Amino acid sequence: MSRVPRGRRVPRLSRVPRLSRVPRGTRWAAGILVPLLLLALWQTTTALGMFTPVQLPPPADVLAAGADLVQRGQLGIHIWISTQRVLLGFLLGAAAGLAAGALVGLSRVSALLFGPTIGAFRAVPSLAWVPLLLLWIGIGENSKVLLIAIGAFFPVYTTVALALRHVDPHLVEAGRAFGYGGVRLLLTVQLPAILPAVVSGLRLALAQAWLFLVAAELLASSMGLGFLLIDSQNNGRTDRLLLAIVLLAILGKVTDAVLGLAQRAAERRWT
Repeated sequence: MSRVPRGRRVPRLSRVPRLSRVPRGTRWAAGILVPLLLLALWQTTTALGMFTPVQLPPPADVLAAGADLVQRGQLGIHIWISTQRVLLGFLLGAAAGLAAGALVGLSRVSALLFGPTIGAFRAVPSLAWVPLLLLWIGIGENSKVLLIAIGAFFPVYTTVALALRHVDPHLVEAGRAFGYGGVRLLLTVQLPAILPAVVSGLRLALAQAWLFLVAAELLASSMGLGFLLIDSQNNGRTDRLLLAIVLLAILGKVTDAVLGLAQRAAERRWT
């Protein structure tokens, strides 16, 4: 192995600046810049007639469609029902993913027995679960929430299982020296040690839950943003279709931001 000659300094790799050091106002301005540019591009293309109103209605028409749904008293119900389904499915899927990830990550026997099977089910598309859930559970709320929970399960399971396998063994031994073991060792030592990985899995699971929402609301729904999206497509209401897409994006970002606040609180508590 070649050695660095004496008197010569090894150049350090440049560090990527942390976003937390950027002023909050700058972060807000940078974050809103691209949406404003996209909105301007959208308005310009429709004003120049590059798309027909059926293909791409102008932003004003989308806002008018939203105002019409508000006047009918429907938009708030669509948002509330979809948000409720996503949060319930996310909580169920995240809890199951955390338990399964801990089991597989901490036990070699469990990893050998269950790891390949869970990995295989992870590749099943969301729409493939729809007819099976209809057959087993029916068209009620339980099937919709369960489908979203399936989508939220796998990101949490994967990140927790992988992270637990790489916990510092000296840290684990120190916990055992203090008399910790089993579930207490997991909750007191191992999970706080992998907190960034757990939060990353939860944020991925929340995004996945919103993705699975549209598939869930294929199960004979009459309300919800996924239903609004599909119903608008069937009726040729591109303005309402775009409204549903924008609302899904906004709600996904808002819930992710709330989870980010919980992440910072947990980091102050355990780190």
